[in-house]
Amino acid sequence: MTTFKLVNDRLLEVNINGENVMCKAGAMVAYNGKVKFEKSILANEGIFGALKRKVTNEGFSLMISKGTGNVFYADQAKEITVINLSGEKLFIESGSILVYDSGLTTNTAWGGAQGAVAGQGLFTTTIEGNGNVAIISHGNLISLEVTPEQQLFVDPDAFIGYKGNLTREFHLDVGWKNLIGQSSGESYQVKFSGSGTVFIQPSERR
Repeated sequence: MTTFKLVNDRLLEVNINGENVMCKAGAMVAYNGKVKFEKSILANEGIFGALKRKVTNEGFSLMISKGTGNVFYADQAKEITVINLSGEKLFIESGSILVYDSGLTTNTAWGGAQGAVAGQGLFTTTIEGNGNVAIISHGNLISLEVTPEQQLFVDPDAFIGYKGNLTREFHLDVGWKNLIGQSSGESYQVKFSGSGTVFIQPSERR
């Protein structure tokens, strides 16, 4: 069984004991033991998911780490957070994925118009099953709860992902960016309703 351990908030150590681990291409910074690295074409999402990405020109470049040993991962000194999934489905921007257990299943889901407007692509990656996912963010990851009584509005540039029984929709607000001194940005938000957790970063994408 693989073990995910944060050495610090910018370096992840994964102990591999004969299993495969999926990682962002180029994220391996060091390793010991007998570990091999191979390019992954399907990324555990099957042919249909891979074709959807190819048609929409939304790449998801991954490597497979296999063997026995300890592998260290990082990505441009970004902060790393490990999320454990227990039969849940995580919706996440593909660029925020660092490492995940190969036993988890990935796929693509329609991300809505807000994804295209924010430059995140038409499709959102889904990761589902039992295992660990390490995600990266600009600044420490923030978890915000959504309840039926309290909706959440998120800047698309700060959005990382979500899990739970949530719906999201495009929300236009002409004045909010201007009010906080960022008039160069678009005046729209993503509204989340239902029950679940939304993950954001304390920094807009550049």
